[in-house]
Amino acid sequence: MTDGILLIDKPSGMTSFGVVARVRRVLSQQAGKKIKVGHTGTLDPFATGLLILCIGKETKNAMQYTKLDKVYEATIRLGQTSTTGDPEGDVTKVSDVQPSRDDIEKVLQRLIGDIMQKPPAFSALKINGQRAYHLARQGKDVDIPERQITIHDIELVEYAYPDVRIRTHVSSGTYIRSLAEDVGRELGVGAYCLQLRRTAIADWSIEKAQTLAELGITD
Repeated sequence: MTDGILLIDKPSGMTSFGVVARVRRVLSQQAGKKIKVGHTGTLDPFATGLLILCIGKETKNAMQYTKLDKVYEATIRLGQTSTTGDPEGDVTKVSDVQPSRDDIEKVLQRLIGDIMQKPPAFSALKINGQRAYHLARQGKDVDIPERQITIHDIELVEYAYPDVRIRTHVSSGTYIRSLAEDVGRELGVGAYCLQLRRTAIADWSIEKAQTLAELGITD
């Protein structure tokens, strides 16, 4: 492939930029020339799931894909918080209180709709030309203003304390790590996102995605 889109199932432990670099290398080797490859919205390193990569001439249309709605499956761990909102940060115990399933359902329902959300300090957003996570890792104050996002739907898939599994359909720009923290805050027990998987972007589904191994990428 030299032009078009490629659906990739990103593995955990790899950055989105890492996926792009590996796919670019393989496609360029196959074509015998340098192929342009770009992603259309990052997934956190700990997360897995659907990445839409733009290839060749299609890279000029990347922003069109970035603005699309997305579907995620996530596990939220209650009773603890993380400095990064995910398993990669420093985790602190907050509470032993075990909310009821009904309590959780009510909180999730309150979060549906147009809401204001504060993106996490450890994010790829740029502040004065620098990635927020670079500044946060340096111990600098990162003040990212709230912005409006839309939670179209949240389904409580399973609850086995301390873990809450959800499936949610959200607008572009939504951070599930922040959503997990909002759930913990609303319940008064603290929370962070333990696992995250993106299963759809608009009409593109993870079922149609290829793994890196299927593309012959093993490192």
